[in-house]
Amino acid sequence: MQLLSLKSTVKFMNLKLPAAILSILMVMGSLVSLGINQLNWGLDFTGGTQIEVGYPQAANLENIRAQLEQSEFREAVVQNFGSSKDVLIRLASQEGVKPSELGDKAIAILQQADNGVVMRGSSYVSASVGEELTEQGGLAMLVCLLCILIYVTMRFEWRFALGSVVALAHDVIITLGLFSILKLEFDLTVLAAVLAVIGYSLNDTIVVFDRIRENFRKIRDTEVEDIINQSLSQTLNRTVITSFTTILVVLALFFIGGATIHGFATALLFGIGIGTYSSIYVASLVALKLGVSREDLMPAVIEKEGADQDALI
Repeated sequence: MQLLSLKSTVKFMNLKLPAAILSILMVMGSLVSLGINQLNWGLDFTGGTQIEVGYPQAANLENIRAQLEQSEFREAVVQNFGSSKDVLIRLASQEGVKPSELGDKAIAILQQADNGVVMRGSSYVSASVGEELTEQGGLAMLVCLLCILIYVTMRFEWRFALGSVVALAHDVIITLGLFSILKLEFDLTVLAAVLAVIGYSLNDTIVVFDRIRENFRKIRDTEVEDIINQSLSQTLNRTVITSFTTILVVLALFFIGGATIHGFATALLFGIGIGTYSSIYVASLVALKLGVSREDLMPAVIEKEGADQDALI
C-alpha cells in the first residue's frame, strides 16, 4: 500500500529538459566569460597598496578617480569606506616604487585639489602573497568538493554524490561567471562567500536527498521520477522559508553593509538563488539520469546465523 499521496505533488521533473538547457547555457556562458574577461582580481590576490583617506566633507568619488587617472594611477579603485567622508583607495603595484611611496604620491595628488585630505591608514599586499592566496583559494574549493563527494557517497549513494558535486560545481561556476561578466572585484571576502554558498547549497541538497531515500523506502510501485517530485514537493516549504529568511539578512548587508562587504553580499545573494535552483533541478536530475533506483537505497538484509537450519526445520 502506498503510504504517501501524490495528489499534491508538484511535477518538477516535467521541466527537466528546459532546466538542463538553461543550466548548460549558464555554465557555458560563465566559462566563456571567465576565459575571455577572467576575474577582476582584488588587491588581496594581485598585490598592491591600499590607503584609507579622510575628507572634511562628503567625498566626490568621480572627482577622486579623475584626479588619480590624470596622474599615473589609471587603474585605481576608489570607493566609500564607512561613511561618505571616508574613502578607500586601492593602487596597483609599480616597479621600482616602494609601497609607502606609492601611497604618499596618491595623497599628494589628492591634496593638490583639497588641502583637508588626510591619510588615516595604509596597507600593502605583495604580488607573491596574492599568487599564494589565489592558489590556496582554488585548492580550498577543490578539496571542499572532494570531501563532499566522499561524504555523500558514504551517507547515500554514488549517484547522489555525483549529483551533489555537479550541482555545487554548477553554482560556483555561475557565481564566478556573474563576477566576470559584471567585472565585479573578486577579493577574499567574495571567496569566503563562494565557500559559504557551497555549504548552503549542500545543506539544501542533503535535505532533498534524505527525503528521497525516505520515500523510496515508504512508497511502493511508483516511478523514480514521481518519488523525486514527491520529495521535492515535501521539502519545498522548508526550502522557500530558509532561502527567504536568509535573503532578507543578505539584502540588509547588500544595501546598508557598506562597500567593504558589498561583494560578499552580492555573491551570497546570487549564490543562494542559484543554489536553491540547483538543489531542485541539477542535483536530483543528475541522480535521475544516472539511474538511481529504490534498490540502491534500500538497507542491506543481513541473514542471521543459523537461518538456513531454521528454514529446514
